Amino acid sequence: MSVPYWRLSGFYLCYFATLGGFIPYWSLYLKENGFNPAEIGQLSALLVGTKIIAPNLWGWIADHTRKNLWIIRWTSFVAALLFAGFLAVHNYMEFAWITIGFSFFWNASLPLYEATTLSHLQPETHRYSRIRLWGSVGFILTVTSVGKLLDSQPIILLPVVVIGLLVLTWLTTLATPEIRSVSNERSPVRIASIIKKPEVLAFLLVYVLIQFSHAPYYVFYSIYLKQHLYSTTTTGLLWSLGVIAEIVLFLFMQGMLKRYSLRGILLTSLLFAILRWVLIGGYVDNIYLLMFAQLLHAATFGATHIAAIHFVHRFFDQQHQAKGQALYHSLSFGLGGMLGSLFSGYYWESLGSHVIYFAAALSCGIAFFIAYIWVDREDNLSLRKAKNS
Repeated sequence: MSVPYWRLSGFYLCYFATLGGFIPYWSLYLKENGFNPAEIGQLSALLVGTKIIAPNLWGWIADHTRKNLWIIRWTSFVAALLFAGFLAVHNYMEFAWITIGFSFFWNASLPLYEATTLSHLQPETHRYSRIRLWGSVGFILTVTSVGKLLDSQPIILLPVVVIGLLVLTWLTTLATPEIRSVSNERSPVRIASIIKKPEVLAFLLVYVLIQFSHAPYYVFYSIYLKQHLYSTTTTGLLWSLGVIAEIVLFLFMQGMLKRYSLRGILLTSLLFAILRWVLIGGYVDNIYLLMFAQLLHAATFGATHIAAIHFVHRFFDQQHQAKGQALYHSLSFGLGGMLGSLFSGYYWESLGSHVIYFAAALSCGIAFFIAYIWVDREDNLSLRKAKNS
């Protein structure tokens, strides 16, 4: 069966276009609505904190019902509907409840879609990066265009833009073809026995620390740049530069996966992450060093995420793919992102932005130590098989 390349790519294009119009500017929108850094950190923590529960719940339902796409379509529609609620709320508690409801449904789709994509790609999972790169294209298109829009228009328009993007994302899920489930005749493996393996526990802890380090970037980077007198357009261009670097990486990732082990890619990316946060924290007034730091996004997010998707595909059998992807997303982006958002929100003013980014670098240093000792040292056998097939 041929891979529905464009239909799969369309979802990533629209999903990450939504993030490009949302994540870089949402903290500015919250600030415009009168929230202080601690409250912005709390609301951002709620946004990612639901990932601790939601993906695991939806992943468990998907693996038991075998209705991945039905769940993806339904939750994407409800997420768009709930986000429209931001047009009618004003105080902190109203924002909090809408954030929880929206995030609970929004966080269902991506891990389930990752499992669907990998099922379509069997046995050529190394082609995943060529599909995922369209998500980066979508992010660039919206982060630059929305940045220019907000330089001339009030930021109150932001929720309207995001609602439109959420509806487009839902429409792409309707075009995604179903995948025939393959029956597994082997004795089922309990997911607990997979998770208890030392290399799996180490992998999950490493990715919690990675996303903890990214939280000050996702939550406060735009505010940080505005404090140092960068325009919204320049802010959008800096966000875009990081994602352009990510796209270039994705174009070459298929060859890299055949040449290098997942462990080697992860360790190298963690070293680049340490350097990136040090540069952002210590040299914010040097535009050239900021640009270089943004180029490192290719490693700190792009390479680490691609490696994670393949680690999960290798660690978890077909019976547990949706739950495995959900567990990765919930612990890394959920728990790690929530803790990082709370930490950066509470201490942004008292410790200072420079200290927060140095703490992010320290988090990646700890992650490197754990990955070096405990993360699986085996070569990526599944990818080697794909290379030889």
